[in-house]
Amino acid sequence: MAGYQFYTYNPSLAAAIIFIVIFGLSAFFHFYLILRHRTWYFIPFLIGCLFEAVGYVGRALSAQEAPDFTKNPYIIQSLLLLLGPALFAASIYMVLGRVIDLLEAEHHSMIRTKWLTKVFVTGDVLSFLAQSGGGGILATSKSASGVKTGENVIVGGLGIQILFFGFFMIVTLMFHIRIHREPTTPSYELAVPWRKLLHVLYITSFFIMVRSVFRVAEYVLGKDGVLQSKEYYIYIFDAVLMALVSVLFNWFHPSRVINHKATAKRIESMDGYLMESQTLSREAGSQGSKRIPPLP
Repeated sequence: MAGYQFYTYNPSLAAAIIFIVIFGLSAFFHFYLILRHRTWYFIPFLIGCLFEAVGYVGRALSAQEAPDFTKNPYIIQSLLLLLGPALFAASIYMVLGRVIDLLEAEHHSMIRTKWLTKVFVTGDVLSFLAQSGGGGILATSKSASGVKTGENVIVGGLGIQILFFGFFMIVTLMFHIRIHREPTTPSYELAVPWRKLLHVLYITSFFIMVRSVFRVAEYVLGKDGVLQSKEYYIYIFDAVLMALVSVLFNWFHPSRVINHKATAKRIESMDGYLMESQTLSREAGSQGSKRIPPLP
């Protein structure tokens, strides 16, 4: 990459350290939650957090090299910060499929649940491979044309991500509208905050979408564009948004809705009494039917 300009500014060491700490702590908490609740489908998300943390380690190393930047720290931050959100997306796709199954609402989904995760994760894998391939071309390029080729491949990968993620947001919204209009029995009996989880999916999906659009614009405009000329753009439209995605799922982990105990807890929609279906069955058998008090 002789003659290639790694940065058009001197990276901030302080900013890099802040996000190393944020993503590092978030990753540790996600690791704990995955082990505690056995939410293996969230492992890609954990890896995405680690990618982000190590990516900012690369930026911190670059900050200490200014103005004589070297290749390896630049490649570390460039590749890992590019690929981390794709791993976030993979777990988010799997969450929706599990929510639909939990609510026994496949008929409200635009895509059958057995295909839903497969379709979106396949798109995510294609996006990941294209972005990593483009990053690899950038890392090994020795000419301006090679750099341009790498950037174009990355833009193509980001375009795939935006396409699939946009469709995912539509599928999620349509499912939410349909189950609101025609709720299934589990949707009002399950004593878990599944609606809040859908709201978290909306927020995090929006953040990832904004970040992906920013990245496309960044690569399309190139090194001479405004988005690569100032460091604060990458922190506003990438670092902060992805940190919020990670921390939001620390705060509201999918295990609060999707876990092995969820199907046991039921809430009676008319009077709000929390009850266990198995306990009720035993009581009904031994004591006869129990009348539910009328609403006041």
